[in-house]
Amino acid sequence: MKKDGFLESLNYAIEGIVNALRTQRSMKIHFIIAILVMLFSLIMGVNRLELIFIFLIICCIMALEMINTALEIVVDMLAQEYSIKAKLAKNTAAGAVLIAVIGGVFGGYLIFADRIGSFSFQFAAAISRKPLHLVFINLGLLLLIIIFWKSFYKRGKPLEGGMPSGHSALAFSVAVMVYFLSTSNIVISLVFILAVLTAHSRVDSGVHSLKEVIAGSVLGIILSVLIFVLF
Repeated sequence: MKKDGFLESLNYAIEGIVNALRTQRSMKIHFIIAILVMLFSLIMGVNRLELIFIFLIICCIMALEMINTALEIVVDMLAQEYSIKAKLAKNTAAGAVLIAVIGGVFGGYLIFADRIGSFSFQFAAAISRKPLHLVFINLGLLLLIIIFWKSFYKRGKPLEGGMPSGHSALAFSVAVMVYFLSTSNIVISLVFILAVLTAHSRVDSGVHSLKEVIAGSVLGIILSVLIFVLF
């Protein structure tokens, strides 16, 4: 039997995320909160260790939510009739998600409590001196938005087709970030040319429509410009 390649395996994994977003209301809520928390982190000027904690807790909560969803599906398949053991299994998995959420809430409070009380534009200025923070937050937000957007459409696979074009969004997002971070016009020009070629290749190969590529490109440009101009 032919083994799936890395990209195909990655597609299956992202399809699992997209399916959870399409079918699970709680997963949609987690994604929206994750996007808001990352934006709030940008405004509040978190340091590197705090940013690591935020990323880890977001990933932990979403991973546990997906495990909970998978367990519920399996239990429903195996237990056609009401079973106290099936109920306990579902409740235990849901409890694991709740523990992670509670930990995230308390951790978030410890990170943001003092900053909320003494918020000023100095935090935004502090972040602007640390471009690496902006890069990670920008890419993290972009990936979350792409996956969330794709969950509303059933065409294509996560890495092949669908609205919007993730490759185009990432390509133009990187180009915009290079524009803000680099002083070399040659480097900036080359990166934008590569972004255009990436977008064109998605249309030329038939993976994406022109509309999907334009949507992804505009998303990548607007999000990156907003983050780097504002912060």
